[in-house]
Amino acid sequence: MPRILIVEDEAIIRSALKRLLERHDYTVSEAGSAEEASQLELAGFDLIISDLRLPGEPGTSLIAAAAPVPVLIMTSYASMRSAVEALKQGAVDYVAKPFDHAELLETVERILHKQSMQQSPPPDITDAGGSRQTMIGNCVAMQQVYTRISKTAPADVTVLILGESGTGKELVARAIHQQSKRAKAPLICVNCAAIPETLIESELFGHEKGAFTGASAARTGLVEAADGGTLFLDEIGELPLDAQARLLRVLQEGEIRKIGSVETRHVNVRLIAATHRDLRALSKTGEFRLDLYYRLNVMQIELPPLREREDDVLEIADILLDKACKRHERTGLRLSRAARQDLRDYPWPGNVRELENALERGVILAEGHLIHPDDLGLAPTTPRPHPSSGASSTPAASGGGDKSAEENEDDLSLEDYFQHFVLEHQDQMSETELAQKLGISRKNLWERRQRLGIPRKKNRPAPRLSTWALLSTRASTPRLRLSSNILI
Repeated sequence: MPRILIVEDEAIIRSALKRLLERHDYTVSEAGSAEEASQLELAGFDLIISDLRLPGEPGTSLIAAAAPVPVLIMTSYASMRSAVEALKQGAVDYVAKPFDHAELLETVERILHKQSMQQSPPPDITDAGGSRQTMIGNCVAMQQVYTRISKTAPADVTVLILGESGTGKELVARAIHQQSKRAKAPLICVNCAAIPETLIESELFGHEKGAFTGASAARTGLVEAADGGTLFLDEIGELPLDAQARLLRVLQEGEIRKIGSVETRHVNVRLIAATHRDLRALSKTGEFRLDLYYRLNVMQIELPPLREREDDVLEIADILLDKACKRHERTGLRLSRAARQDLRDYPWPGNVRELENALERGVILAEGHLIHPDDLGLAPTTPRPHPSSGASSTPAASGGGDKSAEENEDDLSLEDYFQHFVLEHQDQMSETELAQKLGISRKNLWERRQRLGIPRKKNRPAPRLSTWALLSTRASTPRLRLSSNILI
């Protein structure tokens, strides 16, 4: 049950607010001033609601004292100035008195929900080799993944993991299994794309001796091998339709039947499926059963691509680099500043798998104690969008022609291309459109503008002249006459 501290010098308001919150299952404590509140264990609260104007220190003084506990400021002066000042000092939000009860409760619930999402620790995982590792990443998107894992794992329901190739879907499946009630039972991992279509039914459901040519002995399927535990089907979008029908029977009735057998067996298996494809779209084209999709999509976890994980890429890179150095016995290697910047800016279409390969190359090719951008082998043409995908580009003023312009553009470095693209299109595009075309966030666009010294173009209106000043200007401006024999 969340604990909330109310800091308010007016006893009537304080008690009324306490009753309101307690009716909605919050545990509430009170204080009449910032000094009185500071005598309590502030770290033990989930939220502090404080009046702005208090006797002695203002309510904003609790922001630093209680960090990282969020502080919601109340003020009877519903001016933007006081609200902005409170937010600048680190308040999570503000409400104006007299406040609407429903609005206040909604604000409190939203703050506590966001706080709980940020406090979910990365799960520990034992990989296939038996070594333990922790999922890496602290961005908001990964915090949501951690929260969904911790809530989904004990529920013993079917889970569908979505994400691009190389985002770590198998790691999530292992984390769910190891935090579930089936942790001591086996986890069977199957890559549906790696098994030939003619063999996948036999691999999953088993077969009897003589069931088909080459079946010289009976075989237990992987579904039955996972009985009591978890079955992880990676790339389930590649599963043939016949195997999909058999899998649907497992999910609906908990029954399997080996190929060539008339005997039905019961199994108790938790299914976790993963795919980088749109299963709903595949169902419309008949490539995936819609009823199976609905059976799979009980709980859904979506993994963010690496390009949307902000500074997580550098944290992951440092850990992967350390492992690569140990494998190749090259201790002491570090990424140069330029290499780190390239890793931060690259869009990583192959995600963590591509990052790991790039660092492996860097460790092998580096000649000194630093890994430089050339050692990573990142192709500059992959991450950057072509200007033709956005607004139409203007031909070079020098008259070099379209072909010359394209050749020069291909020779640009990433930073030169960024500068060229922004300067050429910032008059026609907003900051959001520029960031989308470049495949980066608005924050990253702003940071690179600052680093490269490219200010945002400000469209300032021309100063308006009075009628008298305009007439005076016209009168004082000499008129230019052009004779017909002058070429213009």
